[in-house]
Amino acid sequence: MGDDKNKTAFLQAPNIPRKTSPGNADAVLLAIYPPGPGMGRRFALNKSEHVVGRLEELDIPLEGDGLSRRHARIYRDQLGWWIEDLGSTNGTHVNEVRITKQLLNDGDALRCGVAICKFLSGDNIEAAYHEEIYRMSVTDGMTGVHNKRFFLEFLEREVAGALRQQTPLSLVMIDIDHFKKINDTHGHLAGDAALKELCRRLKPRIRTTDLLARYGGEEFGAVLPQTPRDGAMQIAEVLRELVAAEPFSYEEIKIPATISLGLATLEPGGEAMTPTNLIAKADANLYEAKRSGRNRVVG
Repeated sequence: MGDDKNKTAFLQAPNIPRKTSPGNADAVLLAIYPPGPGMGRRFALNKSEHVVGRLEELDIPLEGDGLSRRHARIYRDQLGWWIEDLGSTNGTHVNEVRITKQLLNDGDALRCGVAICKFLSGDNIEAAYHEEIYRMSVTDGMTGVHNKRFFLEFLEREVAGALRQQTPLSLVMIDIDHFKKINDTHGHLAGDAALKELCRRLKPRIRTTDLLARYGGEEFGAVLPQTPRDGAMQIAEVLRELVAAEPFSYEEIKIPATISLGLATLEPGGEAMTPTNLIAKADANLYEAKRSGRNRVVG
């Protein structure tokens, strides 16, 4: 353990994993984050013990910052499959709870550094695998909100519907203020934790008819169908206040944070805008919110 901590740099890039065959395994690990060549690969748990880490020769070599050489082991006994941390520098988490050793359940999310895998077991591994692959295609693996691809498709459909039905539609672009400073001061794992906490706070305030998605980096978009400008401004202010009210937490660290928001609205009888125009206008207002002091809504 001590040797590993001396030699493992925080946030050091690991090797790219090999792909394994599911064989006759009764459980698999599916790599769901970070994006890249390794995303979507599955590793068959077809031995009594497997080691997870950044070394290419391991059973389960993963991509992502913060991985130790030999990060964790997954093993089976009469109770089922377990994961045990091997004294890693950045810890092993199951469903975002740091663990020393944990019995695994079907669907658990395992995180080593920033690398996230989904544990799948039982009689429907193939069905669960394909369902998870689809979910990965439309979801951001780290934050759990929809990804940019789904956001653009959703916005295009909703803009077409709003123009056809002559109903309002608003778009709010959201950006964490001074996010680079969070990364530089506390590390990229703390930055990732801030992104997750942001989404955890915002999602309950987004209506079922709306969409919250990660647009890229620390920028998010909220599509608000059938919402005029005044209603969208109220929603945006609620979101802003939610973030400013309480610092983000990472391990024992409290990280004060705020967000800036830019708003654009497609109004019946108003200026005709394409999805691209709407994003550009919301982004311009987001830039103005940043320029004029941050922690505010402009629209």
